[in-house]
Amino acid sequence: MDVMGDKATLFESGRFVQPSEAEPARDELGDMGEAAEEVRLGLAAQSGDAEAASVLGAMLLRRGDLDAAETHLRAATAAGDRAAANNLGVLLHQRGYADEAAGWWRIAAVAGSAPAAHALGRYHRERGDEPAAEYWLRQSAEQGHVLGAYALADLLDHRGDVAAERWMRAAAERGHREAAYRLARALDRQAGHEDGTGGDNAVAEAEQWYRQAAARGHRRAALHLGAILERRGELKEAGRWYLTSAKDGEPRAACALGFLLRDAGDSESAAVWWLRAAQEGDGNAANALGALHAERGETQTAERWYRAALDAGDDNGAYNLGLLCAEQGRTAQAEQWYRRAAYAGHREAANALAILLLQGSDPTGAEPWFSKAAEAGSVDAAFNLGILYAGRGEDEMALRWYERAASAGHAEAALQVGIARLREGEEQEAERHLRCAAGGGSAEGAYRLATLLDARRPPEPAHELGEVVHEKTECEEWYERAATQGHRRAQVRVGMLAAARGDVVEAARWYRAAAEAGSRNGAFNLGLLLAREGSEPEAAVWWTRAADAGHGRAALRLALVYARRGELAEGQRWADRAVELGPAEVAERAGRLRDALREELSA
Repeated sequence: MDVMGDKATLFESGRFVQPSEAEPARDELGDMGEAAEEVRLGLAAQSGDAEAASVLGAMLLRRGDLDAAETHLRAATAAGDRAAANNLGVLLHQRGYADEAAGWWRIAAVAGSAPAAHALGRYHRERGDEPAAEYWLRQSAEQGHVLGAYALADLLDHRGDVAAERWMRAAAERGHREAAYRLARALDRQAGHEDGTGGDNAVAEAEQWYRQAAARGHRRAALHLGAILERRGELKEAGRWYLTSAKDGEPRAACALGFLLRDAGDSESAAVWWLRAAQEGDGNAANALGALHAERGETQTAERWYRAALDAGDDNGAYNLGLLCAEQGRTAQAEQWYRRAAYAGHREAANALAILLLQGSDPTGAEPWFSKAAEAGSVDAAFNLGILYAGRGEDEMALRWYERAASAGHAEAALQVGIARLREGEEQEAERHLRCAAGGGSAEGAYRLATLLDARRPPEPAHELGEVVHEKTECEEWYERAATQGHRRAQVRVGMLAAARGDVVEAARWYRAAAEAGSRNGAFNLGLLLAREGSEPEAAVWWTRAADAGHGRAALRLALVYARRGELAEGQRWADRAVELGPAEVAERAGRLRDALREELSA
């Protein structure tokens, strides 16, 4: 068998595996290789090789051996090596000789060194010489130096120069993460001031740059990327970016992650992240912790966190302290905290303070705070101002504030505007506002919209036996929506519609719901339904409830029931009650019945 070379050569070739105890570690091999390279460069530098001296000087500079590095760099610089001149500038700058460093950077920059031009530009900017800074940074940027492009963009952005975006984009495209982040922020702001497609495009591009910066470890970019994804409903990916940012020390991301976990039902994990963010000075997280403890009834702990939020500069802390005190009946302290937050510009605190003053019979003191809150954009305050003016009989001013609140989506304000428009005969405008109120969850709005639509409906022809019942109209759907929200008159109306369709069970269900909620019409109609079904004793119970609540027809029905039973005195008593309650037609019939019963009793 032929042997290809001796054993030593084979070991060196790597074809034989050395024993593990004799194998040097990987970092040791690297050190050995670097040492060998350093020896080689040192020998070359001694023989007058300027390039070797420059490379060796850079190697020693990175290692921190400034004395040895300076010797080699000066030798290479003397031989005209521009990289050595730049590195010599870096070395001198590290030693605190900035002016001398700038001299060497200038030599290297004039010779075409982009890094030196960048360093020289930064030197001039630090000294306030912006024209010189711009000149050298532009030299660096135009040579494709990424740091030069970013520094030039930063300088131009500081001046408000529109050319800043071009250089910021150039730096971002070359992988500068801070440039990518700042470009994304600029696009975000641009999208906030645009409408339509342009804004959408800006948001999409901003997301791309946030992704690039976040992928390179930019924690604020990861935070903003998470926020974009959360708004879009992509919660899982949003959570991943929030987590990445939070682990890198961004308290706002930790806070946002906490809210995401809370919404997912994991309050315990949310509290962990809120605590981490709050301990790093995030006021929003401190407020969230306060609210969490307040929900658990731990008011002292809640108060401590609200105070921590306030100390962090978050005015919501004062507002939340006011809410906490108000819930505990500590009105004076609540007013104190509300005032503190309101004076700091917290609009909801101003509204809460006004309500507190109004409850304390101080409408004069309440009005300016309602106005301040409303002018700052509080929809509730605008609605409350409407109530305040309406209570004074200043209907025009009340309507103005109701309209303002309604335009911002306040359902009850829209209801008030709708009612006002109905009074003025503006039916179309009334319908528009009532639809807003009903769509916003107002039961009264749904009921009034239904009555408006119902009044326009032509009477339906009587159905023949066996004919298919018509589908529900829009007004019936609104009646039902109001009824399911507990609106008593709507419940009675839905019951009447069901009775008209012959659905006695459904009619009884709605009448009973209205009656049990205190509706005298519901009680009366339920009594009628039960009487028709042969349950007159139970019907009398509901008629009694309706009559006691002031329903004249129910009282007349009871008078007739007791008259038929032969309980004439009781019948006369209810007939007297029916005469008192009316209306006129009922009073007339009840009067005749009462007279007849009186004659019968006196016979």
